[in-house]
Amino acid sequence: MKPLSVIIVSWNACGFLQKCLSSLRQWGGSLVKEIIVIDNGSSDGSPEMVVREFPGVDLVQTGENLGFSRANNIGIKRASGAYLALINSDVVLHPGCFERLAEVIRADDDVGLVGPKVLDQDGCLQRTCRTLPTLWNTACRAFALDTAFPRWRLFSGREMRHWQHDNRAEVEVLSGCFWLARREAVEDVGGLDERFFFYGEDTDWCKRFGDAGWKVVFFPEATCTHFGGASSANAPLRFSVELLRANLVYWRKHEGA
Repeated sequence: MKPLSVIIVSWNACGFLQKCLSSLRQWGGSLVKEIIVIDNGSSDGSPEMVVREFPGVDLVQTGENLGFSRANNIGIKRASGAYLALINSDVVLHPGCFERLAEVIRADDDVGLVGPKVLDQDGCLQRTCRTLPTLWNTACRAFALDTAFPRWRLFSGREMRHWQHDNRAEVEVLSGCFWLARREAVEDVGGLDERFFFYGEDTDWCKRFGDAGWKVVFFPEATCTHFGGASSANAPLRFSVELLRANLVYWRKHEGA
């Protein structure tokens, strides 16, 4: 099996990062060649914790918050594995996750990006598969039609509420909390668009994979836990503004002004 590089971007998420790295140490397996942590100028002791408790981790300290896309691109350029796992600092790996995802890529040369079933801390499903934004599904969200009629495909919106995430499927968008990418595909598509500081980069990257002919695959037999909000909780107003800004950047980039 080809080696895998894990890339984690972290900003003031020390406790979550510790759990994430512990799960990688326990369940990463022989497939993991290296773990790269890009610390975006944390002030909560995260870098010190990594040095103290995980000396084998490649720690990169940026000295400032460069955003999710730019920091991940630093990790991508630094990584040497044939597969690249980009995971959030508040993700906890489950047994066999990497092996199962890597097998999906290994078995199909057209798969460029694959993601697992993601659960919250209570074991409930997080909807990580989405459709690309359209005027219709944006209107469904704006008028809460996706909430009122979640079982109707027509109204289920970008989060595909009509589907239970219970079977393997090719999808348009996978949430950026956990990706396993083929290096060849990343080199073809390019890194994350750094105009997206936080939010929106996952939709943009997945669209570019699809446009380039690479499959984006959801594989529920691989699982992980995602606590969510580890970094955004530190600055909720700023991240809310970034969410709105990311939507505008995406629409301007792909649909025009």
